[in-house]
Amino acid sequence: MSGTVSYHAGRSAEDCVARGYEGRGRAIAARRWRGAGGEIDLVARDGDALVFVEVKQSRSFSSAAERVTRRQMDRVMMAAQEYLAGEPYGQLTDIRFDVALVNGFGEVDILENAFCA
Repeated sequence: MSGTVSYHAGRSAEDCVARGYEGRGRAIAARRWRGAGGEIDLVARDGDALVFVEVKQSRSFSSAAERVTRRQMDRVMMAAQEYLAGEPYGQLTDIRFDVALVNGFGEVDILENAFCA
């Protein structure tokens, strides 16, 4: 995929995932939040808790899942720590890390608490 096509496919996947979270009553607090440690695709509010979401798009769910690397998870976790500095409870905020897989048909599979698995 060319850079421009990849960028737009990624944005479309993130928009689709954001709508899914919003449809389940979770407000999107941030999109493509960038800190010194890395980027977080989506941050959703679930009551007082925060959900940090890594979005991966590919032809199939399995190929999208294969694109989540340990290094990438570490960067997201570092960025999340930085994001929490702006929250009222800081590092004491209840959080989880989800991975949202988007296949070539635009279907979404959410792996809740994926970094703990």
